[in-house]
Amino acid sequence: MNIEVYGAEVLCPSCVNMPSSKETQEWLSAALSRKYPNQFIEVSYIDIHNPDLEGEKKEIAEKIQNDEYFYPLVVINGNVVGEGNPRLKTICEELEKLGLVKGA
Repeated sequence: MNIEVYGAEVLCPSCVNMPSSKETQEWLSAALSRKYPNQFIEVSYIDIHNPDLEGEKKEIAEKIQNDEYFYPLVVINGNVVGEGNPRLKTICEELEKLGLVKGA
């Protein structure tokens, strides 16, 4: 299972007192590995300013830059499951819909 966290080094203007996108990726990776041990979950950080992005990643990055989404933006299988201040509960609900089992 691959989860993508889109963001940038600079905090978004409305996210001043929240964790950075990179911190969100690290926190999410640690939290999910505890909730879903022995299940492969990779949480990738994607810099929206990376000029080498292609395809869907590039499209999502452009939408963030055009203020269609706030970052950090959490995407699972092409579906946005959190933005700005993503909630662990919402992300876990989506993972369980996809077949992951807590504590398995």
